[in-house]
Amino acid sequence: MVYDRNNYMGNQCFMKRGEYSDYMSMMGMRDCIKSCRMIPMIIFYEEKNFQGRSYECMNDCSDMTSYLSRCQSCRVESGCFMVYDRNNYMGNQFFMKRGEYSDYMSMMGMRDCIKSCRTIPMHRGQHRMKIYEKENFGGQSHEMMDDCDNIMDRFRMNDCMSCNVMDGHWLMYEQPQFRGKMMYMRPGEYRSFRDMGMSNQKFMSMRRIMDSYY
Repeated sequence: MVYDRNNYMGNQCFMKRGEYSDYMSMMGMRDCIKSCRMIPMIIFYEEKNFQGRSYECMNDCSDMTSYLSRCQSCRVESGCFMVYDRNNYMGNQFFMKRGEYSDYMSMMGMRDCIKSCRTIPMHRGQHRMKIYEKENFGGQSHEMMDDCDNIMDRFRMNDCMSCNVMDGHWLMYEQPQFRGKMMYMRPGEYRSFRDMGMSNQKFMSMRRIMDSYY
């Protein structure tokens, strides 16, 4: 979104990917762009290779079937998204940043179509998260400000069962080296991963969602 005054004020115009050789004439603007704000956008398609009916999404969507009967490809125009293979942000989770996913099920190892999606706000600044060996913030604990590819090697922790995300947005993975099933963590307290439906899942590596992904 672009604005003709500073600090996101004044008249605003929406711009999606493309060329604007004379945007003032093309968009009916009377003044130059003074400020701009990124709006996340993901486009879902019914068929592979961006074919069939499509749905443009710029917000959280708890039920994709309200718009498309199925989804087999997508294109992230801007921002970052978490997509889920069940409605209401349930089931397996997958992270998508800007790019084209002509056959995402094969590319990402998904067994089912996307059923819901959630936008991930951009965070600038430091990342901080404290991880705990046991539920309810018990056992061994460590504060992290950067990526960790293996909590066993780095902290001698066999498991991570709760955490407190103080700053930034994170991805947690069930295997070292950022592999396996993942879970998106935004700022907040997570006293029990088991209560979140992750009873049989361990998290052995963690990665920050950086502003450079946007």
